[in-house]
Amino acid sequence: MNVRVVDYRAPDAAEQFTRSLHETGFGVLTNHPIPQDLVEKIYAEWLGFFNSEEKFDYAFSVEKQDGWFSPEVSETAKGATLKDIKEYFHIYPWGRVPPALKADADRYYGIANQLAQELLSWVQQYTPSDIAANYREPLSHMIEGSQQTLLRVLRYPPLTGNEPAGSLRAAAHGDINLLTILPAANEPGLQVQDKHGDWIDVPCDFGTLVVNIGDMLQEASAGYYPSTQHRVVNPSGEGAKKSRVSLPLFLHPRPEVVLSDRHTAGSYLDERLRELGVKM
Repeated sequence: MNVRVVDYRAPDAAEQFTRSLHETGFGVLTNHPIPQDLVEKIYAEWLGFFNSEEKFDYAFSVEKQDGWFSPEVSETAKGATLKDIKEYFHIYPWGRVPPALKADADRYYGIANQLAQELLSWVQQYTPSDIAANYREPLSHMIEGSQQTLLRVLRYPPLTGNEPAGSLRAAAHGDINLLTILPAANEPGLQVQDKHGDWIDVPCDFGTLVVNIGDMLQEASAGYYPSTQHRVVNPSGEGAKKSRVSLPLFLHPRPEVVLSDRHTAGSYLDERLRELGVKM
């Protein structure tokens, strides 16, 4: 399986990108509109936050799911028995953010959300008509006015050597949402599973943007767009001594949006959060 690398500015970018999403559940964009200097600044600032005591003032809310999630309450991937080796902070438009970090986070959220809306319109445009007939409303309409789209600032800490046998920075999982927008992290490690069950390294050159299908778009498209399993593997050698920071934006519809005969976006999200062990 080859994850296509598509130039955002190319004349056939929308078609090539959408084809990659159908074939693999993933696409990689170059020359995209998210400023690299902004991403690097956010990585550096939030690494400082995760290394400070301030994070304890923002312990996550069970009800709202915003704030700082410590490694102790971090996710256990669906079907996994060990928690991921990570900590993270959830940012919503209405949620808590440390004041010194808010302006850059808000700017990134706005730029990435605008790009995500455009990419959804690409997907809509190049979905075969018989598949598009499953959509209860245009994909880009599903996120209009949504307060659920989530920016997650992730830190995978340096490895100590005392991690439980078999634990990973992020165990194999599919995302819950419609699309995930992910600038290349500051360290490699992201892998995607192909149709034969083999794990393939995702291109991670700094400045590239990784986009993948989430379970909600798989549900809405009756499986035409696959929510591919992916993971973050543990580094070895010098890489094991470094933190890995990443900045995924999870594009979520409004809760009342109907995905299929089985689910609204709200019912699907609640079910998955309970499976992950972060909601009662």
